[in-house]
Amino acid sequence: MPRHILKGDTVIVTAGNDRGATGEVLRVLTKADRVVVQGINIRSKHLKPSQANPQGGIVRREMPIHLSNVSPVVDGKPTRVRFVSKPDGSKYRVAVRGGKELHVLRKPTKKPVGTKSAPKKDS
Repeated sequence: MPRHILKGDTVIVTAGNDRGATGEVLRVLTKADRVVVQGINIRSKHLKPSQANPQGGIVRREMPIHLSNVSPVVDGKPTRVRFVSKPDGSKYRVAVRGGKELHVLRKPTKKPVGTKSAPKKDS
């Protein structure tokens, strides 16, 4: 299944306790279909004292949330993502709301139509 969310995207949470909050994607966990979003789904983790951290303590961390519970943001509103392939071989992620290009997945590979290649040399 194509991923509609990539690292660095600005997303809005559409379901769960943090519904309506926006943040930037820090990591995408592809095998678990989850994402870690900055400032979203923060949980407290209690650490035992260790050599590296002799005091121990409580650490607040962003925990992963499911991919289906976030959507990319365009103009402050959530949008779906469409994948568009162009004739020159390039592929883009495009927002359904407004048609804005979100990301280039593949750069153009084919030569533009009408250009001539260099003449071959005969030896």
